[in-house]
Amino acid sequence: MTGSTANWQTTDGRPARPALTEVCPHFHAGIELIGKRWSGAIIWALADGPLRFAELRRSIPGLSDRLLSQRLRELEEAGLMTREVEDGPQVKVIYSLTEMGEGLRPAVLALREWACQWQDSLP
Repeated sequence: MTGSTANWQTTDGRPARPALTEVCPHFHAGIELIGKRWSGAIIWALADGPLRFAELRRSIPGLSDRLLSQRLRELEEAGLMTREVEDGPQVKVIYSLTEMGEGLRPAVLALREWACQWQDSLP
């Protein structure tokens, strides 16, 4: 297996499906991003719509403020969510999924369904 992505295209430049024995670098990058601890839970929570920081924290028990802040920054930098500041007497910060983040909804839902089906077999 090589680190090159040249084998991911046909000779005429169209994307090719990699052999199942090879790891697609794009797949690997996506899994590494959403597979970080708590990232999937944050994406799941935001899939229902925009939330403020405290609402996110309440919807994901066990997640510390520090780690939530870190994951939100990472997801924003990756383009999966946006952070919008609303000025006023009390400043509000709203987090929501971008179009790219919304594109993860079917994958996250499928993973949830898989986990529910196999929950008794999971460690």
